[in-house]
Amino acid sequence: MDYRTLGRSGLKVSRACLGGMNFGLDDSSPADEAESARMIGAFLDAGHNFIDTANAYRGGQSEEVIGRALRGKRDSVVLATKGAMPIGAGPNDRGLSRRYLIRALDASLRRLDTDYIDLYQCHVWDGETPIEETMATLEEFVRAGKVRHVGCSNFTAAQIVESQWAAERAGSRGFVSLQPHYSLLAREIEAEILPTCRRHGLGVLAYGPLGGGVLAGRYTRGTTPGTESRLGQWKAMPYAQPQKWADDLLAERNFDIADAVQKAAGELGTTPAAVALAWVAGRPDVTSVLIGPRTAEQLEGNLAGFDLDLPAEVADRLEEVSRTANVPVTGQMGIV
Repeated sequence: MDYRTLGRSGLKVSRACLGGMNFGLDDSSPADEAESARMIGAFLDAGHNFIDTANAYRGGQSEEVIGRALRGKRDSVVLATKGAMPIGAGPNDRGLSRRYLIRALDASLRRLDTDYIDLYQCHVWDGETPIEETMATLEEFVRAGKVRHVGCSNFTAAQIVESQWAAERAGSRGFVSLQPHYSLLAREIEAEILPTCRRHGLGVLAYGPLGGGVLAGRYTRGTTPGTESRLGQWKAMPYAQPQKWADDLLAERNFDIADAVQKAAGELGTTPAAVALAWVAGRPDVTSVLIGPRTAEQLEGNLAGFDLDLPAEVADRLEEVSRTANVPVTGQMGIV
């Protein structure tokens, strides 16, 4: 098994990270508790050690499911979660303030049935809270032993720099990782964010490697996604932003990239999902790649991508076709 060091830390994580966004307690979730537990067990049995979730996933159910599945196995797992998303209707029920983070972390620890988090991440930037307050609070968590390392998710290059500077001024530890959206359909982070991560010592935990399922061949040109799919659910929402996220991912040029992935999969005797995952996992700045399967069968298919070495000619072809298709991203597209 190939483990990599997470940023400027001593933490070793597997190249695959099991994302818990689909985990829930009953069959109203994409993966109920029994299926989630099967996936967690299979993932760990295969030698991987990195699991990621968030307090906002399924209203906290994801953390509960993971906590129960990890009983007796906790010390062998690198466990990551996040805070910042709304956990109530009040003005202090979201963001990165000291008040919110203390409450959110304690609740996550209870749901995960653990007394420490290996990687605690700021889910999104909070423009209303001084970053000095956020970084000081995170440092208190580390000194109290509740958190081992801290990271961020969906931050811009400027926000990463501001955060690291705030930590340095306070003489505290800064972020060791960033969790950004990254795939053959979404390469915008290569311009500024990845160089900033290199400069400031952040490991990169890429999410959305399958482009919402487009790269896996889940959708075809000219068809409307079913309501059981994530893109179909976005398109059905009565809000403009989720509808735009879906429309952006279903753009014609993205299907051109998906066609190239499909062709490569045929040549290599594997699946489009494995090719798309192998491309992201093989990028030099990427430490680990988040996968979000709904079934144990999907998990097995996803993990095949981490055993696939793309031939240089295939990688160059995918590089070229995706470089010319810069999908516009507005807002926080597809935040997980």
